Amino acid sequence: MDQTSRTDGVPHVPRKRMEVFRGAEATDLDQDAMPYEGVDDNVMAGFAKIAATGVDAMMGAMTEVLFREPAETGLSLCRAWFKSGYILPRHSHNADCIYYILGGELSMGSATLRKGDGVFIPADHGYTLQAGPQGVEILEFRNATKFHILFKGNDTAHWDRIAATYQEKAEVWTTEKPPSDF
Repeated sequence: MDQTSRTDGVPHVPRKRMEVFRGAEATDLDQDAMPYEGVDDNVMAGFAKIAATGVDAMMGAMTEVLFREPAETGLSLCRAWFKSGYILPRHSHNADCIYYILGGELSMGSATLRKGDGVFIPADHGYTLQAGPQGVEILEFRNATKFHILFKGNDTAHWDRIAATYQEKAEVWTTEKPPSDF
């Protein structure tokens, strides 16, 4: 009997199994799992402004994959740490996401979220965020193991603000520690 059907004609669906994961074994969230999309002339100009500061944009952020199901349609869990003042360009993802704040705070528009707060961001909903004075550490729960990051809606003033913040915070970021007790 093959694994796709049983003798009664009902398709066999393999059972999912419990799986333990360890934070110490987390891997970086790379461009294979989250490819860039929407990189047009405006986005390239914004990236160039950041590069002109001499600050590596990733100096202020770290995102790692804690858990990922083998199939692209499965669940994933990431931990992200954005250092003090870090600003993300406006973007969206093609997968639903729930952010849960472990420590620190972040601002999204007029909302400030702190430890124990969270936000649901539906697929294709554009957003930006800025980490608070002590930074922010979050868990990202997604209904996909691969999802893109689509840059959209970043005007020149937003890119200027991002570049100025990165340049201002570069020295502080070298010694900053995560705000949570994780």
